[in-house]
Amino acid sequence: MKNFIFSFLALLLLPAYMSGQVQAIKGKVVDSSGMGLPGANIIAAESKTSTVTDFDGNFTINAKAGEILKISMLGLETVSLPAEKTLMTITLKEAADTVLKEVVVIGYGTRKKIDNTSAITSLKAEEITKTKVLNASQAIQGKAAGVQVTSSDLPGSTPSVVIRGLGTALGGRTPLYVVDGMPTENINNINSNDITSYEILKDASALAIYGTRAANGVIIITTKKGKGDKVSVEVESFIGFREPLKKVKMAGSNKYAHYTNSALQSTTFSQDQPINTDWFDEITRTGNYIQNNVSVSGATENIKYFFSLGNYEEKAVLDGLAYGRTTFRNNNEYKISKKLTLNQNFSLTSTKSTPKPLSAFTNAYKQSPIVPVYFPDGKYGVSRVGNDGFVSQSGSSFNNVGNPVAQLDFFDEQQRSITLQGGLKLDYEILKSLKFTSQFNGEFYTWKQYNYEDNKNIWLAADPTRVASAYPTTSNINTLTKGREQYYNWNLTNYLTYNKLFAEIHDVEVTAGIETSVKGAREKLTIKRKNVNANSNYWALKDVEYAANVTSYKDEVFNETKLASYFGRFQYKLMDRYLVSGTIRRDGSSNFAKDYRWGTFPAFGLGWIISKEAFLADSKTINLLKLRGGWGKLGNQNVPLNSQAYASGLNTYLGGSILNEGTTISSQIDPSLSWEITEEASVGLDIELLDHRLKGGFDVYDKKTTNVILNTKPYFTSGITSASPAHVGEVSNKGFEVSLRWDDKINDDFSYFIGGNFSHNKNELTNLKNVVLSPVIGGGLGNGQDTKLLDNTTVGQPLGSFYIYEYAGFDSTNGQMLYYNAAGDKVTQDALSATTDKKYVGSSLPKSNYGVSLGFNYKNFDFSVDGYGTAGAKVYNGKKAQRFSGENIEASVATDFWTPNNLTASNPAPFNQVPVASTYYLESGDFFRINNITLGYKLPIQSNSFINACRVYVNAINPFITQKFSGFSPELNGDGNPYGTQGVELDAYPTLRSFVIGANLKF
Repeated sequence: MKNFIFSFLALLLLPAYMSGQVQAIKGKVVDSSGMGLPGANIIAAESKTSTVTDFDGNFTINAKAGEILKISMLGLETVSLPAEKTLMTITLKEAADTVLKEVVVIGYGTRKKIDNTSAITSLKAEEITKTKVLNASQAIQGKAAGVQVTSSDLPGSTPSVVIRGLGTALGGRTPLYVVDGMPTENINNINSNDITSYEILKDASALAIYGTRAANGVIIITTKKGKGDKVSVEVESFIGFREPLKKVKMAGSNKYAHYTNSALQSTTFSQDQPINTDWFDEITRTGNYIQNNVSVSGATENIKYFFSLGNYEEKAVLDGLAYGRTTFRNNNEYKISKKLTLNQNFSLTSTKSTPKPLSAFTNAYKQSPIVPVYFPDGKYGVSRVGNDGFVSQSGSSFNNVGNPVAQLDFFDEQQRSITLQGGLKLDYEILKSLKFTSQFNGEFYTWKQYNYEDNKNIWLAADPTRVASAYPTTSNINTLTKGREQYYNWNLTNYLTYNKLFAEIHDVEVTAGIETSVKGAREKLTIKRKNVNANSNYWALKDVEYAANVTSYKDEVFNETKLASYFGRFQYKLMDRYLVSGTIRRDGSSNFAKDYRWGTFPAFGLGWIISKEAFLADSKTINLLKLRGGWGKLGNQNVPLNSQAYASGLNTYLGGSILNEGTTISSQIDPSLSWEITEEASVGLDIELLDHRLKGGFDVYDKKTTNVILNTKPYFTSGITSASPAHVGEVSNKGFEVSLRWDDKINDDFSYFIGGNFSHNKNELTNLKNVVLSPVIGGGLGNGQDTKLLDNTTVGQPLGSFYIYEYAGFDSTNGQMLYYNAAGDKVTQDALSATTDKKYVGSSLPKSNYGVSLGFNYKNFDFSVDGYGTAGAKVYNGKKAQRFSGENIEASVATDFWTPNNLTASNPAPFNQVPVASTYYLESGDFFRINNITLGYKLPIQSNSFINACRVYVNAINPFITQKFSGFSPELNGDGNPYGTQGVELDAYPTLRSFVIGANLKF
């Protein structure tokens, strides 16, 4: 009986006993929309334990049931509640003030977003990694108002980023990238999974702190650091498949024969062809790409650590083209003492590629479908026609287009590169309100390449009737070109930051410092050799007689450049609502003459948080209303420099007698040549309405570059013949930006968002000094025609404007194409004047671009869609404009062209002469594309599983597009030069549609 009573009392007391014991308390921390919050702090003071939430907001903490847990996170309201034995769900709401307590990076420091007076777009990691692309800049397309991203799906290519319009004609157009404090030229070496924030500084008041390098905008990238109190391992792996988003339908063999016979006015080709080659299909394949990433991070009381390793491999849609990249990153933070902290970062990127000529796309477009890829005997098909109207090995040639498959097969090139970046940052707290920072960053890049040209076999493949014994003995059997390039850069910054609050209403922050940047001498070596051993290791040749085989040797060293700078910034907030900021930077550049090396770049900004005024304090509709504005002066030092030209060995005659040989200076030097300077004024408004559900911003700006460098012609009487760069131009960019986003929660299971942004910019070359420009003629089509011009007549036009003839339809009596001359008369191309009849007809620069996004979360599912579009741009169908006799034609032309029996056709009669560059080939570049569709699912994880979180997802990248352009893609970055191939579809890589499946794991 005693045993029974004792057991019974024990059972009664067991719950009370257990409730007082430490146990594993599990839960999830979410925001007001139901999304999991990573990095939230959970503290159990009584049990003296703490933890942080994982990537999905889940946590486990050892605490007593009923013990008070304190849950907190920066920018959100702190919650205290008792621990429960069942799975807890804890919601953290936005802090009472505003979500704009979020911190943004502003250059040499950070600032609360609500206290910032400038235009900065901040994108977080999840926005960047959602679209599975190689370069992070490609992923931000459509996500930032005022930022135009023109990308290419060519593996390893660099997107073109233009912020608030193009301000220079001949100078550098790329924004300055600052990665963890290191200024760099591009971010191709960065794994997007390593990025924690991506800040775009857009207006002059934000940019002036970077002085002479800021005119094209600044993009600040911060990579991840360790956090938490335990080791965290994250793994992502995905595979994607790619195909061209749009194809151009070409004429089949029989329609091609009919069209070409009409052009030749003969029956050269049979209209019953046995071969119908789709050359685009023959040179392409289904591409695929795979990426694997793993990262390890964590923290102790004195050390935070982060390691990551990533590998990307792509087999491109163009046969034989491949690209690979391996990245390693290590970021550590050491708390040496209460006042001293050391941050260290290091990254290594190794790339490899097997390039292929993009001209294969143009050749596939132009080559006749009646030509076989191979003849029955295995020789490459060629464009020769026999007397029977069919292609044969010994017939007469009917076009000058090579075999695109042979072109790819014989192109043998490989490239390798290694990029090292690293730095140390020391923060020392001199006083509670005064901090000293010293940061050193370095970068080293090395690249090598070989290209093997099989000259003899290429010669044989071009004509099936040739035999090896007939190959000229004086010609190279093969040619091997090898190249190497390397450079180093380093940057040292020292600055003080003072921050103090006086009398509870005066919040002051002052930053002052000095900086030295060095771009080391760039070394480049190119060697050509002939008749090397075929099929050998071309990276490391053996048994080669160098002296006898070297046909070309080029060893170049480009000058080292240095920049010395002093900078200061003042930021002041009065009564938590009135904002003032001022910036000044003084730069000295070794690029320029001694008396013109130094420049001063000031800026100021003002802000007023109207919603904190008494008359809006009780508003339930307006949560935030902030007016801001500013002015600043910026520089662009990446500009054309003086280059003294000489003509040596000239003979001077006097009365028929040679006196001596001499040297003539054929160009002049402008000692005042320096950076281009841009001034910008802007005004903006930030809003948050309806319980922070509607957020947005409005900006208006006026940006003017007053001393654009252009090449000028010397006076005729000077005796100088070469053009010289000078400060003679003025470029204007005026525009506005709008961005809005709505976030809402229907219930605990369902939340959604919808957002969008729109930007409009007017670009114009507004003025020239009293000079005569040396014309820049660009946009060449490879057939003697060009499409762009920059000279004195360009004033009043956007940069990169097309300068071509205006098409006037065709003569209904004979089908000949007609054009308007300067007098407005319709004439044939033989009657056109190249100097008077061309006109400006638009630019490849869009007037507007916009982005949209929407998505929802339902329980464990997440779904999102992103879209991007442009308006007001023109693009030139260069591949179509290249067509000459015997080349293929698009199906739409081949089925409806003028003949004596078809006078109302939509296309002119077939012709054999080189067409002039005209608006007939100029098309609208407007498009809207769905950039990304993502569907993800978080798998339920058992509490005893070693996996903390698992999310699987599928992505559709560029699945749909609406475009007016009849070519492959209206997004044509080309060489990135507005006076080059930008906006011209010629040898262009097509936009791709990709489908991706992947998973994220966290341990």
